[in-house]
Formats: sequence, C-alpha cells, structure tokens
Amino acid sequence: MRHISLIALLLLVLTSCHSNEKNYKMAYDKAVERRSTSIDAETEARIAAERKRNAQVIYGDTVVVVRMHTTVVADTIERPPHRYNVVVGVFKQEFNAKSYRDRFRKEAGYPSYVLKGVDAAGTKFHVVIKGFDEKDVASAFISTIHDHVKIRLLEREPWILEAP
Repeated sequence: MRHISLIALLLLVLTSCHSNEKNYKMAYDKAVERRSTSIDAETEARIAAERKRNAQVIYGDTVVVVRMHTTVVADTIERPPHRYNVVVGVFKQEFNAKSYRDRFRKEAGYPSYVLKGVDAAGTKFHVVIKGFDEKDVASAFISTIHDHVKIRLLEREPWILEAP
C-alpha cells in the first residue's frame, strides 16, 4: 500500500512539472505575440518620424545617427567601444540584450557588445553588431548588412549610435 501511494505521488509530481512547462511555453508565446502586435499605427508613425529626424545622408545612403552617452555593459567587450556603433537590437532587459549579442558572437563571429543608454523612454540596452571609428565606414557596413548577416535583425533598419 505504501508503494502505491509513493508511485501515485511520484506520477502527480512528474505530470505537474510537465504542465508547468507547457503553461510557461504558452505564456511566453502569448507575450511574444502581444509584443509584436502591441504597437499601433499612430505609435509606429511617431517612431518613423523621429527616426527620419535623426537621418543623415552619408555618401548617398540615408542612415539614422543617434548621439547618446552610453556605458559598456560589463563582460560584453574586451576593448573600449568605437565612436560609431551599428545597433541591431534594443532591449529593456540586460539579460535579453546579452543573449541576442551572444547569437552574433557564436553564430556569425561578430565582435558584438552591449551599450547601456538612457533616453526619454528610460534605460535601454543597445546590441551593437560591430563598432567603427569612422561614420562613413559604419554607414557602408549598414548598406550591405543584409547581404552578410544571416541572423534576423530586430531593428528593421540598423542605425548608428554615436558615442560622444
């Protein structure tokens, strides 16, 4: 009798763990869906207008350049960052930024790093695929980025974060 109750308890524990994982996966999928559909048309238009305001034409290419004071997130880079940083993703959470950065390091071999910056919307973590010392070289990299980067970019149009 004692063995039967122990087996029943064990089965209950094992099945409850599985349902927790399943529930977590469902909640995660809903959050991803909500995040991708949470921006309405008006907000999207305001974001696009702000980007156009920061656009510069560099050797015939229009590139968004945002100047912002940043700090390097610990353990993300071995040398000081460059002045012109090509941003491919922006996150609210440091952990998510580091995870995305790791994909570029491991899967594509880029010297990616994370810069922490504060703007009107709060603290953001910017994933930089690669940094440059010259703005025109960074712009040229962006103009061909879709030809040589096979990882899906979170930023539709990568942009340059200029560190003063």
